[in-house]
Amino acid sequence: MSRTPFPSPPPLPSPSSGPPSPPAFRAAVVAALRAAGCVFAEDEAELILSAASAPDDIAAAVERRAAGTPLELVLGWAEFGGRRITVEPGVFVPRRRTEFLVEQALAQAPGATVVVDLCCGSGAVGAALAAGLGEAELHAADIDPAAVRCARRNVADLGGQVHTGDLFEALPAGLRGRVEILAANVPYVPTDEIGLLPPEARDHEPRVALDGGADGLDVLRRVAAGAPGWLAPGGCLLVETSRRQAPVAVDVFTGAGLLTRLAVCEERYAHVVIGVRP
Repeated sequence: MSRTPFPSPPPLPSPSSGPPSPPAFRAAVVAALRAAGCVFAEDEAELILSAASAPDDIAAAVERRAAGTPLELVLGWAEFGGRRITVEPGVFVPRRRTEFLVEQALAQAPGATVVVDLCCGSGAVGAALAAGLGEAELHAADIDPAAVRCARRNVADLGGQVHTGDLFEALPAGLRGRVEILAANVPYVPTDEIGLLPPEARDHEPRVALDGGADGLDVLRRVAAGAPGWLAPGGCLLVETSRRQAPVAVDVFTGAGLLTRLAVCEERYAHVVIGVRP
């Protein structure tokens, strides 16, 4: 959700002026966030207050949020698939609509034992899939070293392995023909539209996680072309895209030899292309 920051939110009570009562301090935090354009100021205040206890830490968090830093980066985590996913500056923040991709993957292959999270970012998709499957061999990969460091923290308790590199080049050769779920939350914003994104994405997330080329489908095409060689028979590839791009994305999957369908969740504005290796 986009929020437009304003330059001068009301200051919080200074510790030197004496400790304010908890209700008064909370009210001051809410007022500062609301003045900064945060639509859900009350909810955000509760999260910030629960994440930091010292007044100076709370004031610093409110200042960062008021300046336009995404709430997830202020808190250091994002909720995804019922888990708290660690996020760091310079790493793509997982979107709640992408939970639909996870749901579709688990419905398509509920007994999957080998899972790959390509373009993994924070590793949120891979972590949610592994948690939902119970026991699975999880591999995640990203070209961005910052994302790889973050993902390793998020999949460590699930036994996941994270690799650095460009798409399939990052994966161990032993995975060829074995992958039962291949989830790829590829960048799909057309290059010319990057500047139209909300500031929270445009100014705080890596371009490599957003820019999908001229029509937004460059990376999707590369993933679809390479997927059949990595999927097990009956294995599935799932990629998130936009409503506008979905028909072309379906054609790309079909052209790669995959049995393809489109899943849509209107409530979450989520469009997921699913391709199955025959």
